[in-house]
Amino acid sequence: MGDRARLAGLRGAVAAAATYCSNWYLIVQGQSYFARFAPPAPLDHLWSLAVEEQFYLAWPWLLLAGLLVVRKIRRGRPGGVPWLALPTLLLAAASAAVMLALYHPGLDPTRVYEGTDTRAAGLLIGAALAMIWSSRRAARIGSDLKVAGHARPRSRRTPRVALDVASAAGLAGIFLMIWRTGEYSPFLYQGGLVVLSFATAAVIAAAATPGTVTGRVLGWTPMRWLGVRSYGIYLCHYPVIVLTTPVNATENLPRAAWQTAVTIVVSALSWQYIESPIRRGALGRLWKQLRSPDWRTRTTRQATLAARGTALAAVAGGGAVLLVACAGLTGAVQAPAGSGGGGSSLAAGSSLPSPPGGAAPAASVAPSGKRSPATDSGLRTSCTAVAHIGDSTSEGMVSATYLANPAQRLTAQYQDVGVKTVETDISGARSVVETLPGQTNGYQAAQALTAHGFKGCWVLALGTNDTADVAIGSPSSRMQRIQQMMSAAHGQPVMWVNVISLLNSGDYSEANMQLWNQTLQQACSKYKNMRIFNWASIAQPSWFINDGIHYTPAGYAVRAQQIAQALARAFPAKGKSPGCTVS
Repeated sequence: MGDRARLAGLRGAVAAAATYCSNWYLIVQGQSYFARFAPPAPLDHLWSLAVEEQFYLAWPWLLLAGLLVVRKIRRGRPGGVPWLALPTLLLAAASAAVMLALYHPGLDPTRVYEGTDTRAAGLLIGAALAMIWSSRRAARIGSDLKVAGHARPRSRRTPRVALDVASAAGLAGIFLMIWRTGEYSPFLYQGGLVVLSFATAAVIAAAATPGTVTGRVLGWTPMRWLGVRSYGIYLCHYPVIVLTTPVNATENLPRAAWQTAVTIVVSALSWQYIESPIRRGALGRLWKQLRSPDWRTRTTRQATLAARGTALAAVAGGGAVLLVACAGLTGAVQAPAGSGGGGSSLAAGSSLPSPPGGAAPAASVAPSGKRSPATDSGLRTSCTAVAHIGDSTSEGMVSATYLANPAQRLTAQYQDVGVKTVETDISGARSVVETLPGQTNGYQAAQALTAHGFKGCWVLALGTNDTADVAIGSPSSRMQRIQQMMSAAHGQPVMWVNVISLLNSGDYSEANMQLWNQTLQQACSKYKNMRIFNWASIAQPSWFINDGIHYTPAGYAVRAQQIAQALARAFPAKGKSPGCTVS
């Protein structure tokens, strides 16, 4: 909660949330909802409310147009509303078709996951259900079991049984999808979310019908109590979790328990003192009182004091929230410069943060502009041309912002070990398979270099995003990704840089990094042209910024030097390296 860098980063998110366009704001900004290093922002979950509000603005007009058409066709006769379900379902099918067309396996799915056009299908299926299964129809189906003292015939009970069976199947489908699918599961975007919507509709239809088992179960008093406050719970849960979870925290059941309790308590208070009074006309009554010339004379002194106290508390609380929001919106609160470990964090796909402690110390440079012999390691490589393909963990090695002295940067370090030609293709959030909008993945980058005639040695500083993508359900395995890049090298020498993380949990945890490194070792035994630089064995915690993935200027300076020297050991000018791994 004291990380002002995250507060300053809320400027656009606050404005987007206030105008119910959070989903398009995130999409236009190119922010991935799934691939991220940094902790989530407290307002990230509002994209779904934005989709709903945008739908609520458009749907009444479409519904009105449909009602006018149906009325004209039926010449004013009643009962035309169910006929609107067909065009509504056609619109849902069109939305699902847009999702299917825009989804491409391997590309980040944020656009199709958060787009109003692609997610309208679920809302439209719900609207069609309301047309077909009106409250009157549900009441007729679920009327009392006895009529005139006689048991209802079995045939009259059949619809309720069928609804309960459909509901049970729907719930089973929902739980199965929660268990078996992830953010990158192609099934979700190729019809899975439509299946989920119909499964949910089946549960709702049964729950809305009196006398069903589903209705009795979901109508249990504690369930109804939570359901009434579910909107507030949704609004509150994410900020509570985000703002009270320490950076790089491991899973903690006691913390999760009190976070859940706080969320429910805050939501209950919101319902009692804000939502429920507003629903019952509190704002209208207050406006009338304020407009009345003698409203003060019609209140007792005690009520007046209470009202003033409540108003003062509301103004003070609202003012504090407004002050915090305005500080973030105007940029008045800036991120601290920090030092050492740094105070920056980076979400995958965004640009590299400013160096937390200034540039690294300058290397010794001879007056002629060449590096002085004192910095020469004496190592030489047989590689005269090198192509370095990397993700954001390589960006700082070529950045003048991080490494002000060109002699410390990656190209100069490769030249120090005898490389004549250096090609770099480095992009934040890159993986071998997945592609963010406007980017190329690692395999495409290698293909492009080959198409331009590159021949030489390859240094692949990839894997951080790949192992995280596999962890959350990508259909491409770690081994398949490595094999794909090795095929792109066409038998030329390849040195992989293994990966490391300081994170204890999540997709980018060190456990997932170790799985990638183990897969590299397994692959190395199959390729005579492959070597692995064991960066993970020498990386020091003090070289990382606080996201646990990226490095300080000092860290990037060492990383550039060590990668170049590892290349000379992996493919030396004389002789051969002793094994797969070099350090």
